Amino acid sequence: MDSYSIDRTETHTNEVIIDRLMTDYGQEILQLVMQYVHNLSLAEDLTQEIFMKCYKALPTFQYDSSMKTWLWRIAINHSKDYFKSWYARNVEITGEYGFILDESRNRVEQQVLQQEQDEELARAVGTLPVKYREVIYFCYYEDRTMKEISEVLQVKESTVKTRLRRAKQLLQERLERG
Repeated sequence: MDSYSIDRTETHTNEVIIDRLMTDYGQEILQLVMQYVHNLSLAEDLTQEIFMKCYKALPTFQYDSSMKTWLWRIAINHSKDYFKSWYARNVEITGEYGFILDESRNRVEQQVLQQEQDEELARAVGTLPVKYREVIYFCYYEDRTMKEISEVLQVKESTVKTRLRRAKQLLQERLERG
């Protein structure tokens, strides 16, 4: 059990728990969902649905994993389920794409160059198959360990390492092609 897990002896209502999860992880879940759908308004809708799903599933939470891992699994499964839906297969969504980028440079020229590079990288990551996007996202955008990624994705650590290596190769090829 991680430090975030809520002690069973504490008397928390489901509303308090969900409010805490939304406050602590809402932005991370939104960014995770963006890796799947590439559309901010759709990602926001799906994120809202994910937290509603979590709210309904709270009574069944077994406390054998961390709540964060449990929440991420729900988010990943919900995002993948979206692609299986009639709506996703039959309706084309146009709109904005991207990650929430950190602009930490002081000079305007550096900011513009960095933003262009970040956007190019984000677009390249977005063209990867989902299994590669997931590991890139968790490794570089969430700064998670291989062990944490393997737990969330429910695959062996060696599989995570292989996917990460392959994702980097694909990114390099795509970025070199321009």
